[in-house]
Amino acid sequence: MVGLPARDGRQYVYRVYAPRDALPGDLFWAAFHHHEEDGGPRVSDRFDAAEI
Repeated sequence: MVGLPARDGRQYVYRVYAPRDALPGDLFWAAFHHHEEDGGPRVSDRFDAAEI
């Protein structure tokens, strides 16, 4: 699960399916790109702002 904070004050959480050896950065970018494709409000693209 990856939580991404957005500019509207909400946090959007995504379940990311990945291999056990996936890096946290890979999980973050998978969630970020999924959110951007859905057309939601702008989320922070700072890795350290996410909760993984």
